[in-house]
Amino acid sequence: MFKLRSLLPGAAAAAAAIGVLALLVSVVERKQEARTTFVKVVEVAEGEPDPSVWGRNFPAHYEAYLRTMRTSELVSYSPYGRYGGSEAFSRLDRYPALVRLFAGYPFSVEYREERGHMNAVEDMLATKRLGDAKPGTCLTCKSSAVPSVMASLGGPEAFYATPARELVAGHAGLRHSVSCADCHDAATQALRAPRPAFAEAMAGRGIDIAAAAHNDKRSHVCAQCHVEYYFQGPGKRLVHPWAKGLDIESIEAYYDGIGFKDWDHAETGAPLVKAQHPEFELWSSGIHARSGVSCADCHMPYKREGAVKVTDHWIRTPVVNLTNACAGCHRLSEGELKGRVLEIQDRTFELLGRAEKAILAGQDAVKLALEKGVPAAGLADARALHRRAFLRYDFLSAENSMGFHSPQEAARILGDAIDYARQMELAAVRALAAFETRQGGVR
Repeated sequence: MFKLRSLLPGAAAAAAAIGVLALLVSVVERKQEARTTFVKVVEVAEGEPDPSVWGRNFPAHYEAYLRTMRTSELVSYSPYGRYGGSEAFSRLDRYPALVRLFAGYPFSVEYREERGHMNAVEDMLATKRLGDAKPGTCLTCKSSAVPSVMASLGGPEAFYATPARELVAGHAGLRHSVSCADCHDAATQALRAPRPAFAEAMAGRGIDIAAAAHNDKRSHVCAQCHVEYYFQGPGKRLVHPWAKGLDIESIEAYYDGIGFKDWDHAETGAPLVKAQHPEFELWSSGIHARSGVSCADCHMPYKREGAVKVTDHWIRTPVVNLTNACAGCHRLSEGELKGRVLEIQDRTFELLGRAEKAILAGQDAVKLALEKGVPAAGLADARALHRRAFLRYDFLSAENSMGFHSPQEAARILGDAIDYARQMELAAVRALAAFETRQGGVR
């Protein structure tokens, strides 16, 4: 017993020494790993559009970026792809009512779900909308080479006015889709948002994006493209309609003030505006934006690569990455987090459906009035209400979070869309009744 007791302190000391040694070795290895994770293998030119060149210096980031192409592997995860995703399905086939909602506009001919950043150039060129008449403006957010090509042409105006296919044929870099140069300075890897229209629009709101805080830039790099916009004038200049504000009423007031329309609806004759993908505008009204949560915090959350904390460049829906994307702030189970997302999206989708039915009912009423001979002047109120209802409906239909970026604002907007659509229907019914009364009096 004496010998055993006398040996115990020595054994304990040896075990402790081994433990300390192992810890020191681990610390050294981690420090070495942190120093060697980002090794400059090649010089990357400013604006380099080829992500594989950047990938030689940042292999972990590049490998994650490439997974953007393989989002189909997530479809088995039930929430993904219910209302969107990155599969090129035909929205017209899935939601046939869109053909009537967009009657007279190219979106009634083809409206496919986007496949994500890796396929942006290919999908833009392939779409039937506008055919080969697509202006360079359509390329603005589709390739990381756009800012450098704009500079080579003397500015964005020349880029916008040149046909997209001509630009791609003449500038090999434009064949590369959205990638590293869209968000990073090549020399410093600092975040930046190089699209000129975004910088102009933000400056109009009193914000210098070059001087913005790093966390704000984690949203700006996304916001430069995930926004509402229109083509201004014969030169097809890209403009964001934010001069009066980011909310739907301010955007509507801006468009009304300049008399802008994308087309006259084929059934009603109403001058309508097609929304694009106003993620930034809707997010700006939500609790995450007010709490300082950036786009990257949820869609590109931090992760560990050995000893180094990096931004996950596999850009995807947070629903399939709840632990990293949400649980850092929300101390809830994955089941609870997923349930909250699905509840918000399901409610938004239901409201979209109600708005859709209400607008179609309004269209039916206007069509009937026209068929009965009601003159256009008698349907001015109904057409104005169609414009208001459709913009709100499409603002949420075109936005890619199915309401999650700002649930209460999404519900408010769609509630107003339903209201305006029913007012449209009633205005058309009243116009027809008044017309028929007058016709009866004439007889």
